[in-house]
Amino acid sequence: MAPGRSLLLKVIVLGDSGVGQTSLLDQYVCNRFSLQHEATIGKDFLTKEIQIEDDENVILQLWDTAVQERQSLDPYFFRGADCCVLVFDVNVSKSFDSLQYWHQEFLKQAIPSDPKTFPFVVLGNKVDMDGGSSRVVSEKEAAEWCASNGNIPYFETSAKEDYNVDEAFFTIAKIVVAKEHELDRILSEEKEEEESSTWSFENCEETEEVNVDGRLSP
Repeated sequence: MAPGRSLLLKVIVLGDSGVGQTSLLDQYVCNRFSLQHEATIGKDFLTKEIQIEDDENVILQLWDTAVQERQSLDPYFFRGADCCVLVFDVNVSKSFDSLQYWHQEFLKQAIPSDPKTFPFVVLGNKVDMDGGSSRVVSEKEAAEWCASNGNIPYFETSAKEDYNVDEAFFTIAKIVVAKEHELDRILSEEKEEEESSTWSFENCEETEEVNVDGRLSP
């Protein structure tokens, strides 16, 4: 990426209705929390620019599905995604069980070039509810699911208390940027190898055979 330019990253946020994904995005982008949200029709996104390193800025384009049911979203919604964030409510076991569905649904719709290495992050939200007494999904259980599905990074969050929200999304940005840098490195190496091979081939074609006495071969 050229110096002074910001890298745009498309991040898809998926989860059952009511898990608090819209509240998480509002807290992260707008520093606000509200119990009342107008139902999002279709899809929507928020953006936030952050600094990853001293000379590297990133614009996170955060797409909030806010689906009411497990309805299929248009494939174009997933196209060009750089990361997928799966959200569940630690107080609702069904939302945790749905992680597998959303994980597979994203892979089916987005069709990433390498599904095994595509960046996912899981957020267990609403850890503040009832002081934690109403949770039904333990941190250990969630971490084990993430480990068995490709060692997905896991964060416990609270949009209401602004707990771990900034940390989670900052890590999301770092993970995706690291993936982009790795891809750039691989492409650069492949380009260098291709240019080197082309130069060697052309050089061999242009080189004429010379006899030991210095005269060109007939």
